[in-house]
Amino acid sequence: MAEQSGCLSCPWSPTTPPSMPTAHLRSTPEPAPSHDAFVLPKLLPTCPEVKCTSSKLKKGQGAIKALLKYLETAERSPRSAMASVPPKRKRSTRARRQGRRQQQAPSSSADRGKPHENISPTSEVKLDKARPHENRMCGRANPQEKQPEELIREVPMASGPYFYVSGSNGAGLVSIYCQSRGWQRIYDNRRQDYALKWCEIKCRETYYHFKEGEQLLYQIPNNSVLTSKTGLLSCLREQERVMKKINRSSNPKLLKMEEFFPESFRLDLKEERNAFFELCKEEEIWICKPSCSNQGRGIFLLKNPDAVTTLQAKLYSSERDLPSKRVPCGAPQRIVQRYIDQPLLLEGKKFDVRSYLLIACTAPYVLFFAQGYVRLTCSNYDATSDDLTVHLTNQYVQKKNSLYSQLKDETVWQMEHFNSYVNEKFGKTNGLPQDWVFTVFTKRMQQIMLQCFLAAKHKLDRKLGYFDLIGCDFLIDENFKVWLLEMNANPALHTNCKVLRDIIPSIIYESLDLVLEIFTKCLKGQNVLPLKTLCHFVLLYNEDAADLGQKQPRKLSTRSCTGRYLRPHTDSTRHFRYSPAKTAGLSSGAQLLQKKECLAAYKELSASCPHHTARATV
Repeated sequence: MAEQSGCLSCPWSPTTPPSMPTAHLRSTPEPAPSHDAFVLPKLLPTCPEVKCTSSKLKKGQGAIKALLKYLETAERSPRSAMASVPPKRKRSTRARRQGRRQQQAPSSSADRGKPHENISPTSEVKLDKARPHENRMCGRANPQEKQPEELIREVPMASGPYFYVSGSNGAGLVSIYCQSRGWQRIYDNRRQDYALKWCEIKCRETYYHFKEGEQLLYQIPNNSVLTSKTGLLSCLREQERVMKKINRSSNPKLLKMEEFFPESFRLDLKEERNAFFELCKEEEIWICKPSCSNQGRGIFLLKNPDAVTTLQAKLYSSERDLPSKRVPCGAPQRIVQRYIDQPLLLEGKKFDVRSYLLIACTAPYVLFFAQGYVRLTCSNYDATSDDLTVHLTNQYVQKKNSLYSQLKDETVWQMEHFNSYVNEKFGKTNGLPQDWVFTVFTKRMQQIMLQCFLAAKHKLDRKLGYFDLIGCDFLIDENFKVWLLEMNANPALHTNCKVLRDIIPSIIYESLDLVLEIFTKCLKGQNVLPLKTLCHFVLLYNEDAADLGQKQPRKLSTRSCTGRYLRPHTDSTRHFRYSPAKTAGLSSGAQLLQKKECLAAYKELSASCPHHTARATV
């Protein structure tokens, strides 16, 4: 059966992937013509007198907008509009100046309050500049994604599938991948006939119109329960409380929080703020982070009691007149973490390791681990330094160091280089096994990632077609203990140095290969394993059909659906999170059953089968 545009169909299935570029190619698409470039050629031939008049207009945005407004009016009532066009005659210089002023002026008072179609309002442009990179939901069209006036092009002539990409983070590589499959790129964020949508910033309307089982959408809508500092901390604490109520010895692979996560306090909760200020009275270093920020924004160190006292005074003044236990509405949520002031150093410099967690499918859950790279600072480490470029390793912060232009390629190492360095410098002196990086360290990263996911699993939104790529940052201290620093939504996928040009393209290409293959198999009711496109990634977690409460394979719905794969029946709304408040109206037996289901979810780490068939491999 022929497939209409915008759908995912078998001819593009990942089982027959196209030849992908082996080297990084910079995507340099031609600049999108403005909306005016498409409207004027279409309307002017029908209005010859207006076309003649338009040749005398002064070039500029104001003149074009005024002409557009006039043409829209003329198109609605051609006779009355054309009657108002003055006959061609010589005009004095003074009259021409007045005419130009009138044409460059804003629209008439009668049309005030009616936004022009396909033209972004100024308020959205200002909002775009004020909030450049934060991962937030918006009520209307996404302000950071360039809107119709700048990016809408003509509808592709070829049939779909169509894909939409916004922003600059990995957009070029995603476009290369999709276009190599014969897909057509669209530039209107409001179109709903896409097969794949990859956006830096989440938009509420995107998720509202999303068609489950028919489209692929990058970023789970509420991934903040895993990728924000407060969200991850809350999930891990909830998991810790549950595990204390059951026998932890039955889950020997489940780590305690203090074994991999630095001691942390939430500053938006009054009880935790007071507990922190009571604790922090000695010469200790703490690091304060915003909950939902990235690229090192808003981070600062608390190195002594005076700095803590200053922070306490600021928080107290902001809540002085408020009886609430929380900080004022609109104030940024923050956490403070105990700073690991004795990290392992590479050539005297602090470093951390960026690895990737791919949630390739949410119904059922299928997770993968991918090795990333090592990020180093430009300057040697000094715990007492006030320079943040000594303490924070990400590229955005390191660019502020005066040495970055000279040492840019030296601030990123491949994992193979890191492994060789550890073997040579620390292997014998610290009694480490050969290839410690690819054995002990990698296994611990996988274990921590899986435990964090299981802590947030039942809070994440689940629909067939959601997928996510999460960046996980790990630090190793001088005793070779592995710490999870944070998990990041929409991780940086830039290729501004040689090492990243070798790593990032393969991360994106294989991620999309796996997402497409699993999505296609789910639509056809096939088993997820084995995977033909699995190459460098490692399977972490595979949720069986039984875990979704489905004893039978997926069956396609028989209801009509024009030109698309029919949406399969999925139980994507079933959650096992136990909440006494929500079960107050249930019988004692029903409450006990729901509590048992919640506890059983956290026992899944005890599975120890080989990774090809097991749910957990670490």
